[in-house]
Amino acid sequence: MERDDVDLLQPLWRALVAFRAITWAFACVGVWTRWTGIAHPSGAVAQMAVMGVWTLISSYGYSRRWGRRNTRLALADLVITAACMYATLWAQPLLDIRAGASVLTSVWAAGPVLALAIARGRDGGLVGAATISLALLSLRGLEHPSKILSNVQLLLVAGLVVGYAATTMRQAGARLREAIATESATAERLRLSRSIHDGVLQVLAQVQRRGTAIGGEATELAALAAEQEVALRTLMSTRPAVAEDNQVDLCSLLLPLATTRVDVVVPATQVLLPASTALELVAAVKEALSNVSKHAGPDARSWVTVEDIGAEIVLSVRDDGVGTTPARLEQAHTDGHLGASQSIRGRITDLGGTVTVRTAPGEGTEWELVISR
Repeated sequence: MERDDVDLLQPLWRALVAFRAITWAFACVGVWTRWTGIAHPSGAVAQMAVMGVWTLISSYGYSRRWGRRNTRLALADLVITAACMYATLWAQPLLDIRAGASVLTSVWAAGPVLALAIARGRDGGLVGAATISLALLSLRGLEHPSKILSNVQLLLVAGLVVGYAATTMRQAGARLREAIATESATAERLRLSRSIHDGVLQVLAQVQRRGTAIGGEATELAALAAEQEVALRTLMSTRPAVAEDNQVDLCSLLLPLATTRVDVVVPATQVLLPASTALELVAAVKEALSNVSKHAGPDARSWVTVEDIGAEIVLSVRDDGVGTTPARLEQAHTDGHLGASQSIRGRITDLGGTVTVRTAPGEGTEWELVISR
């Protein structure tokens, strides 16, 4: 549920409540100053009374959360405001109004335009401005086009400006709530990490050491403890994959690849890339790690590193396995073993990047993947 402390639109709703009250008072003063020129003063008093009651009702609604979150109140405000404009006929004949007599609602009629602009943004403001403008045009007729045009322009400008402002503030509020949620999640993760580090990780490390020392069947237990230790450390270091403008953090996608035989080293800061690009890079890294498990030897270890050098992202997958020769890589491609060629080279080439392979017998293999931002 949306909380008031992050509701950036709240000042706009408060300003609308103040606007309604002030413009109603202004309309009453206008009636008082034109009293002698009003054909039916009692009708004007009745109109001001209806406007005053609705000002109280709508102001109460706009000052409450249910009113701010419910567009139906703004639409009801629009309908009733238009009806109050026609209530000017209680005080002045239609011919007098078209001859130049004032519509007694005055600026008060702009209230629902602002309400819809705050509630629904630019489109809501335009709907409100168009409705009030049509009501004004039906009362005024075309006898005074310059005056009507100026009023319509003011209504449209108010709806557009307030609508854009409300949309911007709503987006800012959403980002603020996301930042608060991320901060809270990070704080909780740090708290849990301290607890896990002080307890569970130490126990797993002790089991691993003792199991290795004892040997025999305890070796398998030590290996399982080592795997769980790596999994917990990976979980503790995993960062949220911030999705903004369809971008994700490449590092957060690579960290879960860490195992007892695979180390993942990433920058302390996020490396944001388009989601499709980041997923293709992760797929290429997985294929390179798969090649290590198949061809580098049973005891081979791997290292995945990410470097952000501004205009380019450099991603390296290195192992300390048996290695091979470039000629054998080409021969594998010729023989139809296309995993490295299509899954690694093909993916990076499609991203507009380059792939460099460094390998030699007994010296392991390194894949260097470079893409431009």
